[in-house]
Amino acid sequence: MADNVTSLFRSTAAHSPSMAALARESDGAGPVDFCIPCNPYFPTPAMFEDMATRLREIITYYPSSADTITAELCSLLRLPPQCVAMGNGSTELITWIDHLLVRESLAVPVPTFGRWTDQPMETGKRVDMFPLQESSGFALDLAQYAEFIRARGTKVAVICNPNNPDGGFLHKHAVVQFMDAMADLDLVVIDESFLEFADAEVEPSVVQEAMLRPNVIVLRSLGKNFGLHGIRFGYLVANPALAGRVRSMLPKWNLNSFAEHVVFMLKEHGTEYQQSLHQVRRDRMDMSGQLSSLPGLTVYPSQGNFLFVRLPVGAEGTVVRDRMLTEHRLLVRECGNKIGSSSRFLRLVVRPQVDVRRLVSGLEQVLYGTSRRGAAVPEQATGTGYSSGTAAIDRLVSETNGAGTQGLAAQAIGAGTGAPCLPAAPAAGIGMPLPAAPSPVPVGAGGGMPMPAAASSGPQQMPQQAPQPLQSPPMQSPPVPQQPVPQQVPQPMIPQQVPQQMPQHPLAAPAQVPAPAPMPAAASYPSPQMPAGPTPPGVPARGGLTAAQVRGTDGLSQAPAAGWSGAQSWPEAAGMGQLS
Repeated sequence: MADNVTSLFRSTAAHSPSMAALARESDGAGPVDFCIPCNPYFPTPAMFEDMATRLREIITYYPSSADTITAELCSLLRLPPQCVAMGNGSTELITWIDHLLVRESLAVPVPTFGRWTDQPMETGKRVDMFPLQESSGFALDLAQYAEFIRARGTKVAVICNPNNPDGGFLHKHAVVQFMDAMADLDLVVIDESFLEFADAEVEPSVVQEAMLRPNVIVLRSLGKNFGLHGIRFGYLVANPALAGRVRSMLPKWNLNSFAEHVVFMLKEHGTEYQQSLHQVRRDRMDMSGQLSSLPGLTVYPSQGNFLFVRLPVGAEGTVVRDRMLTEHRLLVRECGNKIGSSSRFLRLVVRPQVDVRRLVSGLEQVLYGTSRRGAAVPEQATGTGYSSGTAAIDRLVSETNGAGTQGLAAQAIGAGTGAPCLPAAPAAGIGMPLPAAPSPVPVGAGGGMPMPAAASSGPQQMPQQAPQPLQSPPMQSPPVPQQPVPQQVPQPMIPQQVPQQMPQHPLAAPAQVPAPAPMPAAASYPSPQMPAGPTPPGVPARGGLTAAQVRGTDGLSQAPAAGWSGAQSWPEAAGMGQLS
């Protein structure tokens, strides 16, 4: 396998080769997988045995219609079928959301799941990327994100909770407040693909609130928490009009027979499913502690079934990835192809303790050598020079007017703090001047979310600034690394103490959801200022961020150890609950 590692990663359009490809290059057995975020405890061996005995029947015949499978899932979730659409994986649903509901622009914090940046770019939409700051532990400040959306005039907002790859978590009350503050947008998407693994809150999901709002979609994954990525199934929850619009575009047989078989098995294996989630949460805490003991390795707080880690200074992620695979048969996720990240970061999936001990031992040998007297990997400047998904990143940078110029990393760091920013480079072949972006509108002294434009009183004052022509910054070959720019770092959101109590019955029929609490009157939010005019598709407005400007953010401050303080128990997950 050693001779083919480079070609395997270079030849795939995904971030890593498939397990099937890796198995073909070895003795038929793949490596221990710390890359794909899959539940290692579910399905149970008995469930796999049942599927194996019925394999011929499952793969021979057509499945039932998607409506039949969706109805069975909804009976377990206690959700009305008219509010649910099931897809062949969450990626299929993201694709249809983009085609049907995203008109011209979409905002998303980065780094995050790549399809939220790639998919709308591929269809010519403008993607406004809000950089999460490494110095604040990649925590998402919703108030600053809302200001960013208003300043850019974005039509659709996306939040991933927990976020991938860092596992950052937002409490339910904050997410609901954000949804209501963005009530005038075309769409707000809350991606809860990894929420089943969270334990920071007893009932963190906003699916019930989404059904009552006109412009909110909640996306949920089944493959991740059920440990069945290969089956490809997920679902979204929204009001009947939104869910029906997506459902009407899906093929009648977009779900396969394996998905049907698993959905109809779930009601008999609810206890095992809940136990698997509890075990993953315990393993996450144990794994975080073991990794945090490695010198120079930073582990970020996570509520997903993975941990985001920063390698010690001098360690290059692609070298670490390749040596872990060839020398220790361990597959790790190097994050150099994630916009807003770099090759100094790895995402490591939570696995049983026996596998984690093997991971820690491998990292010790690769990073420090047997004597721990120095890094056994080269400096970044002398590394292999390739990163998984490099071609995809180059394409995204090109399509968003990115340029490898001096100061872009500093601009990304300073974008959310008021630091001076370089103008965005114009797109190739597009020389039109772009309107100047207005200054961000500060949140009221009392904090909280800016009110939607539709709810603001008084007419909107549009800035009367003449369009300013932009000049491309000079190219540097090769780019000169920039020193981190001193800045005032926004403080991360601090989770509120949540009573650790178990719900009486996770799948009880939901009670009437009360209307959301009004926004605090004392805050006196100003009317958001909008850009002077629409930005052409694919062209970042002045003051906006491009792919090149938000990748590779490099702050070196220490982050707290992973895990949530005060989490002494393991409450039930939201969503599926306990199946009976």
